Amino acid sequence: MIDIGSLREKDRAEWEVLARGYKAFYRTPVTDEGYEETWQRLRRGTGFHAVGAWSNGQLVGIAHYLFHPTFWMEDSCYLQDLFVAEESRGRGVARMLIENVADVSRERGAARLYWTTQETNTVARALYDKVASFKGFLRYDYPLV
Repeated sequence: MIDIGSLREKDRAEWEVLARGYKAFYRTPVTDEGYEETWQRLRRGTGFHAVGAWSNGQLVGIAHYLFHPTFWMEDSCYLQDLFVAEESRGRGVARMLIENVADVSRERGAARLYWTTQETNTVARALYDKVASFKGFLRYDYPLV
């Protein structure tokens, strides 16, 4: 049984384990202070949102998302981070997290829910190809520092 819901203050330590797993997967190091600042942003609820997945009371998956305006349609929802603990993969947790964010997006009246992943992330892409459509866009990052 998987329960989906908002993160609570008591989830801080388990959230960080999952967040560190996510950042390690994408090889994007974050300082200890960076994890604390992100947790505080999520707890303030002022534009940054998170949802968790629990199995037998243990946090096994997280999704971070935000809404932003767009020029040609209603607001869009960007699913920025999605991570499931390795031992809980293959049980539908990621799909449930995506569906929860989709429900929130619909309730808010967003016109689009989207995310990015690495081209080589074949396991995740197998799920994404089932629940969403690839529109052919590629992302480029311009170095600002």
